[in-house]
Amino acid sequence: MELAFVESLQHLPPRQTAALVLREVLGFSAAEVAAMLDTSEIAIKGLLRRARATLDARRFPQQVAPPPDSNQERELARRFADAFTAGDIDGVIALLTDDAWLSMPPARHQYCGPAAIAAFLRVSLAWAAGRLCLRPMRANTQPAFGCYLVDSEGMAEPAGLIVLTLAGDRISRITRFLDQGRQRYSRG
Repeated sequence: MELAFVESLQHLPPRQTAALVLREVLGFSAAEVAAMLDTSEIAIKGLLRRARATLDARRFPQQVAPPPDSNQERELARRFADAFTAGDIDGVIALLTDDAWLSMPPARHQYCGPAAIAAFLRVSLAWAAGRLCLRPMRANTQPAFGCYLVDSEGMAEPAGLIVLTLAGDRISRITRFLDQGRQRYSRG
């Protein structure tokens, strides 16, 4: 839930994010939030209403995802991992819904639609060709991968976490959490 909430906040303007976090996460009253943001309680209520509407609109996928850990989910995740690590951008794009998103919280970079995602992946995967290793895991009840960069000695450095949101037999969202850690692991 925490990852989903943090990722969802990326879709809100800063004042809506501040109002939502201060009011609903930290539990300040509307009057306290208004004072902190130097505005009125009515304005805070409007910010919260718009923030909730934005989050609600993004929360409900058009198609139902396959059951967690089902053969269909595992196969779709495997096909993504194979294409992604091979640098097969066309293979990744073939797995996406027409309205798919790629985001990289906390950065505000977002790409909507297969064409925009393909353009981004062509640039971002070019430097890592043949050096990526994905380890399956789960995050927020969704299929995910620990992403590692492997050097010529077979040592792997963490490069982040990739979380997939599925819709039917496609991927509707790729959320890529980058890691700047320097701890190295043997790939073996």
